[in-house]
Amino acid sequence: MDLLDNNIPKHVAIIMDGNGRWAKDQNLPRLAGHKEGVNTVREIVKVASKIGIETLTLFTFSSENWKRPKMEVSSLMKLLVSSIRKELKDLVSNNIIFNFFGDLSKMDASIINELNKAKVSTESNNGMHLNLALSYGSRQEIVNAVKLIVTDYKNDNIDDINEDLIAKYLLTSGISDPDLLIRTGGEFRLSNFLLWQIAYTELIVNENYWPEFSETDFIDSIKEFQSRERRYGGIKN
Repeated sequence: MDLLDNNIPKHVAIIMDGNGRWAKDQNLPRLAGHKEGVNTVREIVKVASKIGIETLTLFTFSSENWKRPKMEVSSLMKLLVSSIRKELKDLVSNNIIFNFFGDLSKMDASIINELNKAKVSTESNNGMHLNLALSYGSRQEIVNAVKLIVTDYKNDNIDDINEDLIAKYLLTSGISDPDLLIRTGGEFRLSNFLLWQIAYTELIVNENYWPEFSETDFIDSIKEFQSRERRYGGIKN
């Protein structure tokens, strides 16, 4: 089945799971899995842009990942910086708009500066939006949004608070909700990722670890999405 040009998901989100397990199967250190995962990111960004996806959001580092050994976290942060520096030229030349969101309070200023540099360098592009979810946790995001709303609306009519208003206080404000969420590595859970935003998102779990996830796997996921009937709680006429 070929891809339907009129039914390409506008926004695809991916939980990139399985780097560590892939490395273990290869008798390699966990960092080797993360490095190989960067290669997969590069390929999926290219194909996503090529087929006309407007927004690609990658769950890059969760708020819970800070609990990992300090050596691994440090290595991941260094890999993040080096990868952004290495890929920035291609992001610019391929018309990709780079952005990121999350609770960056635990990140070094040097890392945030590198992220902002990439964001500014691509802001004049008009192609696919590439979002990295960094130090991100959806429950924490929602709690923070509630705190902000309580502060801003403590003397106003509570009836003014609705779904649209809450969405404006989330870290993803201005970003459309995902049409499709792909999780690699065969695990059937959301891992505190975009819990509010994926209320009506189509979910696909791929058994391959992220370093093994290929262009074919990605295209097959899009085909699966296109074969589904999205009713948003209603009934098809």
